[in-house]
Amino acid sequence: MKQQWHPDPEPIKTNDTAAIAVGTGAWAVALVALLIFRPAPENTWWIWTCLTGVGFGFFGMWLVRRPRGD
Repeated sequence: MKQQWHPDPEPIKTNDTAAIAVGTGAWAVALVALLIFRPAPENTWWIWTCLTGVGFGFFGMWLVRRPRGD
């Protein structure tokens, strides 16, 4: 039995920069909390994880805001 074909829906308009900014802000808050309440020496990798999250967040904001070559 053949299924009836339906056209693809239109893409939803989103604010990608705002979504990335919220995630980056969450990583930044976690970083500040870890810098205030120092983790045990064996858990200092948590600080590097937060720094990486903030770094990738800024990279993501740059990536979605750059002009496209279309």
